Amino acid sequence: MAAKPLVIARRGSTGLAIGFALLLLAGCDRNRGQPPRANDAIVIEPQPSILAVPVEAELGNLARLIEGEVPAQLWRIDKPGQTCIASKRVDLGIATVKTPAIKCRIVGSVTRGRVSLAGKGEDIEITIPLRAVVSAEDIGGVLKREPATADAVVTARVQITFAHDWTPRTTMRIAYDWTDTPHIEFLGQRIDFTAQAERQLAPILARLERNLPAELGKLGLRDAIAGAWTAAFTTISLNRENPAAWMRIAPRELRYGGYTIANGRLRLNLGLRAITETHIGNRPPPPEPTPLPPMQPVATPVGRLAFFIPVIADYRVLEPVLMKALRRRSARPFDIPGLDPVRARFEKVEIYGTTNGRIAVGLTFTALEAGDTKPTHGTVWMTGKPVTRPDSRAIGFEDFAVSGTTDMTGGDLILDLINAPGVAPMIAGLLAQNSERDYAKLIGKVDRAIANQRQDRVIVRADLERTRTGQLRAAGQGLYLPVWAEGTASITVTP
Repeated sequence: MAAKPLVIARRGSTGLAIGFALLLLAGCDRNRGQPPRANDAIVIEPQPSILAVPVEAELGNLARLIEGEVPAQLWRIDKPGQTCIASKRVDLGIATVKTPAIKCRIVGSVTRGRVSLAGKGEDIEITIPLRAVVSAEDIGGVLKREPATADAVVTARVQITFAHDWTPRTTMRIAYDWTDTPHIEFLGQRIDFTAQAERQLAPILARLERNLPAELGKLGLRDAIAGAWTAAFTTISLNRENPAAWMRIAPRELRYGGYTIANGRLRLNLGLRAITETHIGNRPPPPEPTPLPPMQPVATPVGRLAFFIPVIADYRVLEPVLMKALRRRSARPFDIPGLDPVRARFEKVEIYGTTNGRIAVGLTFTALEAGDTKPTHGTVWMTGKPVTRPDSRAIGFEDFAVSGTTDMTGGDLILDLINAPGVAPMIAGLLAQNSERDYAKLIGKVDRAIANQRQDRVIVRADLERTRTGQLRAAGQGLYLPVWAEGTASITVTP
């Protein structure tokens, strides 16, 4: 359904109304009849926007999930009867002897420390510190225990991609590095337990690599994306009153533009392509949400808001403004060549839209020449086409002509007055005013309204950067000035 137009209804706003007095410049043929009324509606095309929709996940949740997956004690070892130092031949000079192999019992364990996460760009870096304590006991029946400690760091670098249905997928690289390998020094010999420790560590790392994608899935990224999509079907306020104006957001596509990691949070950069519609009056219901569409890559910059503010000057509001100006002028007599000064009393102004994009203005008044006792009374009807320069709020009129008169009594003095010298300069002075001030107030109100707009779970943050106006035209509903607004915008969905 087409959006309804925004109506500026402020008394005393002379910018749009006074321009109608230019009608008095027209020449006059005494044709009979009132111009027909137009009843055409103003059709406003919805505007496409691509809004930034950041979806965030707390990476601390992932660290807790990994800690739940990886036990605090990774493994234990207890192997008696191990050969700690092999037998070897020793040349004593007079004979060669073979030393006995030294047996021992190897015991130990590897525990993990606190899992930490960091990120840079699109890399999630998961760090798991390991602490190994290995000892050789009952060493050849001589030494009771020789302990050894060692430290290692397991690092997993993860990147996330999304399938067509927004299911997260991961690519992962896992590596570990011993900062101090597990070993002991005994009888001048180095006993290294690295191989034993790595054999026990290998299946732990393999399980982590296998299960980590599932743990990432528990962050609920797809659910968060679907929730943001559904919540974005909303209606927000553009202007509270005089009149109430609303922007209705109807999402069409959701595009993926990668992610960033900062301050322990994963932020998905999504672009929501939506249609923004302007409505006037009562708040329209939000659009009915549709299912989450397939993932598509971002093709254009996100975070751009475009919407339409159709500004309508209600003819009924313009009438008293013009009447006030005419009555103020009628305090002085009009000079008409060949006649004595003429007094005019303006009684009624009627303005409405007529056919072919023109306006009709009816001036009902009485004119009386000095020294005369019989006034002339009637209504003069004129039509003209409103025009503006590109991106200007100064209003002019062209192709003006008198289209007829009604209820004329007492002669042609009314027509003589309209064509009298001095009327044109008066109207030209009034016409020097334009709607720039009212326009600036309107844009300021809209800018403040959408700067930080909250509606249910949705927060819309926007900043208008530029606006432009189109060609003024007349319609049955009023004088219509199209205004396009552009800026930056994002939608945040709160939990």
